[in-house]
Amino acid sequence: MFSSLRSRLWLSYALLIVTALGIVAVVLLLSLLRNPILYRQTTERLKAVQTVVMDRENGPQSQSISVAAQKASRTFDVRVLLFSKDKQLILDTYSGQEVSLPFPEKKVIQRATPLVRDENGAAWLYSTEKLSDNTYLVVASPRPRISIVNLFADDFLPLILQSGSIALLLSLVVAFLFARWIADPLQRVVAAARAMPSAEIKPVESLGPHEVQELTRAFNSMIERTQASQKSQRDFVANVSHELKTPLTSVQGFAQAILDGTADNEEARQQAAQVIFNESGRMHRMVLDLLDLARLDAGTADITMSPVNMSALLNAVREKFTPQSQKAGVEVKVEVAPNLPSLTADGDRLAQVFTNLVDNALKFTPSGGVVSLSASAVNGEMRVSVSDTGPGIPLEAQAHIFDRFYQADSSRKGGEKHGAGLGLAIAQEIVQAHGGKISVHSRLGEGTSFDVFLPLMGKSATTIVRRK
Repeated sequence: MFSSLRSRLWLSYALLIVTALGIVAVVLLLSLLRNPILYRQTTERLKAVQTVVMDRENGPQSQSISVAAQKASRTFDVRVLLFSKDKQLILDTYSGQEVSLPFPEKKVIQRATPLVRDENGAAWLYSTEKLSDNTYLVVASPRPRISIVNLFADDFLPLILQSGSIALLLSLVVAFLFARWIADPLQRVVAAARAMPSAEIKPVESLGPHEVQELTRAFNSMIERTQASQKSQRDFVANVSHELKTPLTSVQGFAQAILDGTADNEEARQQAAQVIFNESGRMHRMVLDLLDLARLDAGTADITMSPVNMSALLNAVREKFTPQSQKAGVEVKVEVAPNLPSLTADGDRLAQVFTNLVDNALKFTPSGGVVSLSASAVNGEMRVSVSDTGPGIPLEAQAHIFDRFYQADSSRKGGEKHGAGLGLAIAQEIVQAHGGKISVHSRLGEGTSFDVFLPLMGKSATTIVRRK
């Protein structure tokens, strides 16, 4: 019955309210048991009688203190006592009828209501006044008693039932509204979660308490990431299919030409075989890149950490591209800061990163341009930059330059296609596997620079590094 959050919140509020009302009722009942109001009324009456006795003694028709005390005792039904200056009993209007009452001595800790007990233990309320002859006038009355049962049934119970019922009803309504305020946004989150993984699901409106709003915002963020992941997966499958379709069509077409005799001479057959070889090699490279990306994504790629001399690595990359750079008429130069510390990393993987960056830079740098490789230590990191003097990359393309299968070639070199668009994605994954980051800075007509930041305090293990 109370399995839902809303009903449990409502029940919790109801129990809290009933508990609060019960505590109020107990406090009121204890207050009635002590009955301080009636005690104060009796004490004030005793003081008034005391004043009457003193006025009769000192008035124009003065009476002896004993006569005034006896009259006041009979008239107001109180007990009047007179004590000498050494606190010995002189007069007691109840003498012979009641047990003796001692002189009420002052105590270190005074009670809120003046109280003295007779020799039988009965409690008396009293009022004391010192007279002009140094005697003490004491007016006392038995502590009033009242039937708690009657008081509770006649006065207290109807009041608490009426006010408590109204308060309980209003509180339950407020509790219900509070429960809805908390539970309704959660119900929307539940409904949205059940609708997942629909691509048409919309973010849930942030309502309710701060904690519920935080949960809603976190859920909306999860929805965005999930939808982005689904779109990425759909785009990935579409891109892979597209990239494989073109070489497969070429391979199938030229193989068919060989089989059906369309390639009827040695030159045609040689051309068909060369196309099949080139396209199969392209597919092979793309499959290897996809496998590499999958391992990097899963954190199972073989990354063997060891000391790396960055100057030697960059010079090796430059030498690798010497024939290509000479053919393109582009200068490739290396600038390494002096006393550059060694880096703990996977040298082969980093060579793969910088090879890809230099290859792209050479493809998009016109003849007479320069491709620069530089390395320096900055704030506990090694910064390696690969820059070119090419046409640059548009700002809108820079946000997607590391996306898989994304190609901005049309903005850099007339739309000529190079590769499947996986090189930069792999480079980014390798850098992140080393705990680093890669960024791009480019302006149209001024060139492009890729900056790789790698922590100098890298891992020293020589085993597989599994990224989480």
